[in-house]
Amino acid sequence: MLLGCAVAACGGAARSATGNSVALSPAAQARADSGRAKFTAADVHFMSGMIGHHAQAVLMAGWAPSHGASPSLRALCERIVVGQRDEIAFMQRWLRERHLEVPDGDPTHARMPGMEHPMMPGMLTPEQLDQLDAARGSQFDRLFLTFMIQHHQGAITMVETLMGSPGAAQDEYVFKFAADVNADQTTEIDRMNLMLQDIPKP
Repeated sequence: MLLGCAVAACGGAARSATGNSVALSPAAQARADSGRAKFTAADVHFMSGMIGHHAQAVLMAGWAPSHGASPSLRALCERIVVGQRDEIAFMQRWLRERHLEVPDGDPTHARMPGMEHPMMPGMLTPEQLDQLDAARGSQFDRLFLTFMIQHHQGAITMVETLMGSPGAAQDEYVFKFAADVNADQTTEIDRMNLMLQDIPKP
């Protein structure tokens, strides 16, 4: 699906004023291509997959107020919700502008990962989500931090896979976003490891 979308987006057609596809001459297509940032199937897979990845993080972080999370964890979760919702909107816009399939990014759909998109690295299984949802207080804090570290490490793996794909991340928006994800989530992993050490042992 993603490969097909990427190929179609790079193909030799444009929209007419009526919205219908019209064939371009080779010369016109060359001019159109020269002004368009190149992207690959790996870029599309990364952006599409990261929408689902972020949606699951928003779901998890959204449980903090109702699950007795500590004030420090609630503050972290608020930042995750705001930041990753903004990034979901950015990724959706990037896909939409290239006439590609756009996952809806609804966190409520992230309860069953794999329904809309394949499981991305680090994503929680339905069983892990159930375990987190059942936890309260310090147990929730401990499980949330443990699982979100796993989740963030998966996002870093996704960035590494993207950067290792031939021709990928040549689009400046994809490159900057991937670099930001790598930097931000590495920093948050360090912070969450410190928070985890401060939780009293059960």
